[in-house]
Amino acid sequence: MITLKKVKTKKELKAFVKFPFSLYKNNEYWVPPIINDELDSFDPAINPVFKEARADFFLAYKNGELVGRIAAIINWTEINVQKIKKMRFGWFDFIDDLTVSKTLLEKVKEIGLENNLEYMEGPVGFSNLDKVGVLTFGFDHIGTMITWYNYPYYKNHFEKLDFKIEKEYLENRFPFKNVKIDPLERISALIEKRYKVKGVNFKRTKDLLPYVDEMFDLFNICYASLPTFVPISDAQKEFLRKRYISFINPEYITFVFDENNKMIGFGINMPSFSKALQKANGKLFPFGIFHLLYAKKHSKDVISYLIGVHPNYQNKGINAIMFRDFQYVFEKLKIENYIRTPELADNTAIAGIMKKFGQVTHKKRCTFSKPL
Repeated sequence: MITLKKVKTKKELKAFVKFPFSLYKNNEYWVPPIINDELDSFDPAINPVFKEARADFFLAYKNGELVGRIAAIINWTEINVQKIKKMRFGWFDFIDDLTVSKTLLEKVKEIGLENNLEYMEGPVGFSNLDKVGVLTFGFDHIGTMITWYNYPYYKNHFEKLDFKIEKEYLENRFPFKNVKIDPLERISALIEKRYKVKGVNFKRTKDLLPYVDEMFDLFNICYASLPTFVPISDAQKEFLRKRYISFINPEYITFVFDENNKMIGFGINMPSFSKALQKANGKLFPFGIFHLLYAKKHSKDVISYLIGVHPNYQNKGINAIMFRDFQYVFEKLKIENYIRTPELADNTAIAGIMKKFGQVTHKKRCTFSKPL
């Protein structure tokens, strides 16, 4: 008998956040989040996403033991503005018991029907900046701070419950030594001259902060055509700036501007914090912060977080400018591996660019959907 409990108290929300810590205990590939950061992201008083969205959190118990969790999410912008009648779900974890996963998903379905929605899809978050997808390949590779890890049986549960694959994502990587500076410099110089654009780099966080809002505006333009897209609001920009920019080395960011000093491209990378987060085990203090600070300066793996080019400048080689600038920085820091975050499998344009660097797919993931 499975019992569901809707999260109503801070204690219950903390149990929701901490459940994966027991489920993946001693798993060498799972990367734990910072517990307080997770709690903040689920707090309507802190995270402005709740101005446009609703989320209900549920815990599943079997014989009094916590055995699963799920977040049932409705994004009102997606439904009322984009007219996509989708019930979202995410932060979905469970033991290998079909009655547990079924009970949790049935609750999501119930909420979707109450709100006259047409189908459910997950695991997804509130927007494109959240984690996405069930891992289906690459279970023996360490996760990242911006992806979910899961056991192989997750996929089997979705299939047994008649869910179908909705979107497929690939995670790729390549040795950064494959990025050669000479051809990048030649191509970049031609592109800068032809289109009158320039790359801009930073050494101090305070110098790039004035450009962050413009970057999010460009993000909304670049990603608008994606079927998963929900725009970032002005209130969310402020929250995301505070939450993420401090994690990113300023020299790992490059922007590209046109002759009128308008941003037309951005590339944002971050050091891999995976091993540091494993050592921190969900807590910044007293020692977790030191592991993260060490990784920020010394990690030899780089995670590609966001990259975008204005539609008017796509397929014109703007990416070459960004990779040239990254190569200057990463060669000096002796970066070894460049790891790309999940991208849609049908994104052939970016795949063509990265193929030149000898990238290989080391992980695959997907979202699952089902009519309500």
